[in-house]
Amino acid sequence: MCGIVGYNGNRNAAEILLEGLSKLEYRGYDSAGLAVRNGTSDVEVVKAKGRLRVLAEKTNDGKALKGNCGIGHTRWATHGEPSEKNAHPHISDDRNVVGVHNGIIENYQELKEKLLRHQYTFYSNTDTEVAIKLIDYYMKKYQEGPIDSIARAMTRIKGSYALAVMFKEYPEEIYVARKDSPMVIGTKGEETFLASDVPAILKYTRNVYYIGNQQIARLGKGSAEFYDIDREPVELESTEVTWDAEAAEKGGFEHFMIKEIHEQPKAVRDTIASVVKEDSIDLSEAGLSDELLAGVHSVVIVACGSAYHVGLAGQYVMESLAGIPVRVELASEFRYRDPLLDPKDLVIVISQSGETADSLAALRLAKERGIMTLGIVNVVGSSIAREADRTFYTLAGPEIAVATTKAYSAQLIAVYVLAIQLAKVRGKIDAETYRSLIDELQTLPKKMDRVLEDKERIQWFAAKYSNAKDMFFIGRGIDYAISMEGSLKMKEISYVHSEAYAAGELKHGTISLVEDGTLVVGVCTQSRLYEKTLSNMAEVKSRGAYLMGLTSYGNYAIEDTADFTVYIPRTSEYFATSLAIIPLQLLGYYLSVARGLNVDKPRNLAKSVTVE
Repeated sequence: MCGIVGYNGNRNAAEILLEGLSKLEYRGYDSAGLAVRNGTSDVEVVKAKGRLRVLAEKTNDGKALKGNCGIGHTRWATHGEPSEKNAHPHISDDRNVVGVHNGIIENYQELKEKLLRHQYTFYSNTDTEVAIKLIDYYMKKYQEGPIDSIARAMTRIKGSYALAVMFKEYPEEIYVARKDSPMVIGTKGEETFLASDVPAILKYTRNVYYIGNQQIARLGKGSAEFYDIDREPVELESTEVTWDAEAAEKGGFEHFMIKEIHEQPKAVRDTIASVVKEDSIDLSEAGLSDELLAGVHSVVIVACGSAYHVGLAGQYVMESLAGIPVRVELASEFRYRDPLLDPKDLVIVISQSGETADSLAALRLAKERGIMTLGIVNVVGSSIAREADRTFYTLAGPEIAVATTKAYSAQLIAVYVLAIQLAKVRGKIDAETYRSLIDELQTLPKKMDRVLEDKERIQWFAAKYSNAKDMFFIGRGIDYAISMEGSLKMKEISYVHSEAYAAGELKHGTISLVEDGTLVVGVCTQSRLYEKTLSNMAEVKSRGAYLMGLTSYGNYAIEDTADFTVYIPRTSEYFATSLAIIPLQLLGYYLSVARGLNVDKPRNLAKSVTVE
């Protein structure tokens, strides 16, 4: 959730830290702060409530803070209200230790009481201040260095954290530690960078290290040394980031979200190309052989948010095409019950960042049960990618807007190809059908381009109904899964109350909410369900609803019912989600723009939910 950056080198740290924090604004935050050392034991801390520009103004864009070693932070409140007092960095009573933190310390109250008994005082309501003072306590008690003091604190802290800490006696070093929260470290020449996510340091280096779980690092100028929680040295291999640096910039678009909507055909094309070789699907890079897939008896898909909606679409496709039982679980619920898992299950965990806290916990639960796990992730070296038994990388590139678009579309491709390959190895489709499905899959990028060409009509419609207060999305089968994602996009960025319902459930209570002027979007891409959904649309129209229809070219009967209709190119109905979702993304985007809202950074939301 929060954003962490750090710099140790020969340039003015504050300017680099502010720029890095600006690349992490998409993670969500309510306050920000910097701590910089000028090569001596003295440290200067500046904090501000609100947007990053307030901190930039207080520091003259970083120029007023002198020093070449520092850490920065954007905070998303969990313990204590958004305020300058609660903002990071936090500092020990004698300014011996200063640090920033991403995560949640579950036993912070217990630790705070311990420190109060040892004459520590507290100025904030945060769990982070407790962590910083706990490190200080162990340093003074045992008279040992930073690595030992941090390791001792780690053994006492329960919860998740990514920590970046500076010490008075080590003015030219930064120390970091992590457990279940993301952290990336980059080096180039005599400079070292650290951040919660790659975009913050991509401008400066492509040589990065993904520090492991419960590991510590000492960061010098251009150097990084790693240790485990037992303080033993650890060798980590660096990774070269292959993202195009410009991919993390707007490239002439008004917002990242509309840019990323337009990048979906490329994300889909690249992801398909990574697994389709010579007219057949090759999942060897993901570690999935045909023999292994043939041994899978059922599939459990675990995810959160939009990734969960990918799973719902995947359930329809896999069960219908491959004839294999599939259930889809919310990761936040999966981990808090005793799920029934069979040794021959395949548990698929879907996450753009690869750091989603609930999804990571679900993955670990499955592994504890001895169940084979597959991670579908977009970030190389992320926690889920490292810990899953097998990993399918989607090739969406960096996604900056909080509301996911291109990562969602790339994840859909992953579940499509898994469904097709499962169908093949289980003998549910013949060679001709197998080839035709792959051929149709490869037509999706061009068809997505055609959908994007119709964006002006959707922009007009969104502007006309920008004052809508309530919206409903309805559909059946895969169309219900599409509706759920469309509704989420609407509420995420436009703040319109929006709900998705299985169209057949309208008469079981929901229809009582429909009144004159209520905006209802009916999704009709499935031929065998088309007439039934049209009938449901007619029911809500008779009660005063204004109807937008979404269907494939050729289904023109919908115009007799809908007030406004959007058409998508025909494709295999298994793949309809990939085309139908784009008009709904555009609808949410343009409605948000018409309402004058912050599209890329909607209130109260974060890109990567790395805490519970």
